[in-house]
Amino acid sequence: MNLSYKYFINEVLKKSSEIALSDFGKVSGTVKKDDPNQVLTKTDLEIGKYIIGKIKLLYPKHNIIDEEVGVINKNSEFTWVIDPIDGTSNFAVGNPLFGIMIGLLKDNIPIAGGISIPYFNDFYIAEKNKGAYNGKNKIHVTSESNLLSSLIAYAVDGHQENPELTKKECETLAGLILNIRNLRATGCCFDAVMVANGKFGGYLNQTSKIWDNVTQQIIIEEAGGIYSDFFGKSMDYTNPLSKANLNFTFCAASSKLHKQLQVIIHKN
Repeated sequence: MNLSYKYFINEVLKKSSEIALSDFGKVSGTVKKDDPNQVLTKTDLEIGKYIIGKIKLLYPKHNIIDEEVGVINKNSEFTWVIDPIDGTSNFAVGNPLFGIMIGLLKDNIPIAGGISIPYFNDFYIAEKNKGAYNGKNKIHVTSESNLLSSLIAYAVDGHQENPELTKKECETLAGLILNIRNLRATGCCFDAVMVANGKFGGYLNQTSKIWDNVTQQIIIEEAGGIYSDFFGKSMDYTNPLSKANLNFTFCAASSKLHKQLQVIIHKN
């Protein structure tokens, strides 16, 4: 693993966080026409432009997937995956629970990634086989083995185009709630870092994109956790540039809690 990736991600996240904080509480969002669950602000575009510019400068031969810009194909084995603001709906209304995510794939494997939570000046960085860190502090998922003693985060998007899908998901969610201590949901990568640093037992979502997953996966796995799709199968980033518009699901937790969550999911 080239240490320059870790340094690069950290420095870019710092500047991106400054941009986000300079706009925080001063911008409003517009609902995306193709997805009523998604909101866009000028800050998403500004941060995305900044990150893409830095990647093009230092890694001009690498591919890029950005939530707002889309795919930049350089026919490389390396692909940067960017979410300029994860939790834009929160950001747009002045809710400080939002983050910025930058991840790097080599072929279909996450090898580095970073999340910043700007409002709290928190930075989480991980690299393949080198652990996950919050600043200089190495982090690890919870050692709690009892799901009933654990806080679990779950993000739900409404499916107006298919109400039965949402109703079915809520039945699954009810089954989970009955087997955990309490449910939490910020709808952004804040929940992912809470899993990575051992505060939450798990984080699940059935409606997400590739830019919601690559960075979260490397950080949670390097913190000792399991990161699979909702039903326990391995995440599939094969030919990542072709998957920018595909839906991804995920179930992230410590090993022991992941097994318990999977039992409940498959039972429901």
